Amino acid sequence: MARKRKPLPLIERLEIIDAGAEGKAVARTEERVVFVPFAAPGDVVDVQVYKKKRRFYEAKITKFHKKSDNRIAPVCSHFGLCGGCKWQHLDYKYQLAFKEKQVRDSMDRIAKVPYGEVLPIIGADKTYHYRNKLEFTFSDRRWLTDFDPLKEEGGPEDTNGLGFHLPGMFDKILDIEQCYLQKDPSNAIRLAVKKYALEHGLTFYNVRRWEGLLRNLIIRTSGTGDLMVILVFRHDDMDVAGLMQHLADRFPEITSLMYVINEKKNDSITDREARLFSGKPFIVEEMPSPLAGKDTLKFKVGPLSFFQTNTEQAFKLYKTAFDFAGFKGGELVYDLYTGTGTIAAFVAQSVKKVLGIEYVEDAVADARENMQLNGIENVEFHWGDMARLLTEEFIAKHGKPDVVLTDPPRAGMHDKVVKQILNAEPAKIVYVSCNPATQARDIALLAEKYELVKMQPVDMFPQTHHVENVVLLELKA
Repeated sequence: MARKRKPLPLIERLEIIDAGAEGKAVARTEERVVFVPFAAPGDVVDVQVYKKKRRFYEAKITKFHKKSDNRIAPVCSHFGLCGGCKWQHLDYKYQLAFKEKQVRDSMDRIAKVPYGEVLPIIGADKTYHYRNKLEFTFSDRRWLTDFDPLKEEGGPEDTNGLGFHLPGMFDKILDIEQCYLQKDPSNAIRLAVKKYALEHGLTFYNVRRWEGLLRNLIIRTSGTGDLMVILVFRHDDMDVAGLMQHLADRFPEITSLMYVINEKKNDSITDREARLFSGKPFIVEEMPSPLAGKDTLKFKVGPLSFFQTNTEQAFKLYKTAFDFAGFKGGELVYDLYTGTGTIAAFVAQSVKKVLGIEYVEDAVADARENMQLNGIENVEFHWGDMARLLTEEFIAKHGKPDVVLTDPPRAGMHDKVVKQILNAEPAKIVYVSCNPATQARDIALLAEKYELVKMQPVDMFPQTHHVENVVLLELKA
């Protein structure tokens, strides 16, 4: 006979003391750390534990005894369910303070190396409507909230929705009425697509059975006024053309209207063809040059291109990296994880030559096109697995870098890449990271030959716990 499990505890009058990983707030009991979503430091609450681990609990708020002075009213009606903007309830100045603390904590706990100046975090001028790209998912299994009419009437569980995945639920979608992350007409386009689909009986995707026509909707905007809309369908038929024409007629401001047929079981479309329905096959984004008096840089952004999703903050991020490098004009620069060459274009006018290295082949094609668009001739791109491409032979052939710029994905740099940087011994390394924890891990390895001179946190994603960090490392004497 199986032993009866002990009920998970209800903890009363728990004081929230800090902001923690993944946007969850932190408290402590005598026995464990407690992670509480949607709480704020300074709250005093009762919480019900729903997950118990050896060293920590995860719990949800059941009652407030005191609300933190750091709290504000969330703007979005979906707050508390949608996992995208978990810090909407925190005053923005406190969001910035906690993000800056996150960077310091990562260096102290993980890197464990001395560091110099930590510059005050660069905040965003826009705390809403700052994203230039959003991706929505169709599902015939939308989450029924407590206030959903269908739930109140005892309606069916399987209902159509278009929105974001609920945290931890791959098959459930939170149907979004209004999102505050992207400027208009993003909301209007999403609602128009859903309305047309429901009125014309188009089937929404079921990820468990791999059935249904409509899979994803991607909306990209730019500061130039360009607007790209991409619809992803499971298969091609006459309903595809009908919906696409409806969008073209309803929103003449769309400058690039495209669709993708994805019959695979996963949602990745990087290996699928993006078909042009109307307009241009790209949009154009602009970014100021870091040098006064120089022309604005232009970038073609295709349906599958990577481009920083907060353009205004991306300029601040890249300008920080540029300033940290302190170029004199004669440097050979390695730009690792160059993507579509944004940073390479940003620094090219101030150095002798840039070698951009990237592991996504399509991104390199975009990068080369962007150099041509801006008349830049001193950048050379190489494509391949970074750990295999950046070898002693590669460095011997192309020259030792004076400066390494690196902007890796969240996982950070491969050990072999770190080793080759150490072997090459550039005078400076400017490391841009979207994950201070993996950045700190890599810095600990680089500390063999490099000292951490200064850091600059940059907030790219207001209302979330995410923070970017730029560090300058200099070769020890």
